[in-house]
Amino acid sequence: MRLVILSRRPELYSTRALCEAAARRGHDVKVCDTLQFDIRLSRERPELTYQGTPFEPCDAVIPRIGASITFYGLAVVRQMEMQGVYCVNCAQAIARSRDKLRSLQMLSRHRIGIAPTIFTRQADHLSSCIEQVEGPPVVIKILQGTQGIGVVLAESTASATSVIEAFHGLDQNILIQKFIREANGADIRAIVVGRRVVAAMRRTAVAGEFRSNIHRGGQSQGIVLKPEYERVALAAARTLGLRMAGVDLIESSEGPMVMEVNSSPGLEGIQKATDIDVATYVIRHTERVVSRVARGA
Repeated sequence: MRLVILSRRPELYSTRALCEAAARRGHDVKVCDTLQFDIRLSRERPELTYQGTPFEPCDAVIPRIGASITFYGLAVVRQMEMQGVYCVNCAQAIARSRDKLRSLQMLSRHRIGIAPTIFTRQADHLSSCIEQVEGPPVVIKILQGTQGIGVVLAESTASATSVIEAFHGLDQNILIQKFIREANGADIRAIVVGRRVVAAMRRTAVAGEFRSNIHRGGQSQGIVLKPEYERVALAAARTLGLRMAGVDLIESSEGPMVMEVNSSPGLEGIQKATDIDVATYVIRHTERVVSRVARGA
């Protein structure tokens, strides 16, 4: 199998893990910098060049597209899809996951548990919005934030109003969410590959911090996911159309709630916490799909 991994930094743990897993299974794997592609559109057929030369067709692509280059990365993935290349996550699914509001709307539409959330741009609605999510305290998130950046816990209506006004002053769209107190600063990251949850870990925030992201200093421990939580993780990935996803769940008194669905989840934390080779699961999934397509199944 000729495999391409879209990644700007080949030295990243996740990129290296995928490359090594593919090589171990005898595949021809290449890392390509997403921004080094040029897209050519014409009446006849879509074309791609990479670093100035025609891009040779491959069997499959694993997109690892950073949030800062989402627009360009999606254009490259769409072009590959137009050329008939199998992409582990398609452009449309990645776009849905990157839009936090859109993804929550879709999850809500499919009756998947989420934390009560308000989206508003009206300053005079804030007190009512905070009451509707049973606050204060409330969690305030900017729509473009990643790795816990742009997430604030506001303990009072006054502090929430100040934070929201500051974000709006920077022309940032924000979400106001109910603070799930019973979670005690912990969440669950479940990795979905194909139709399976292949690994899961519980992340716990450090003292004085409510964000459990490992990038924020959170601690992680491998766990066996309860069936109810596994069903929700699978349903969330399926709803957004993702074949590989990191689904962040929170344990509430009302059952599992999905906080976020990541289309390019990091592999270092989950592989070290669980001792599960998630990268190999991704490669094996890709093999099965490519083989089915080759057989015309």
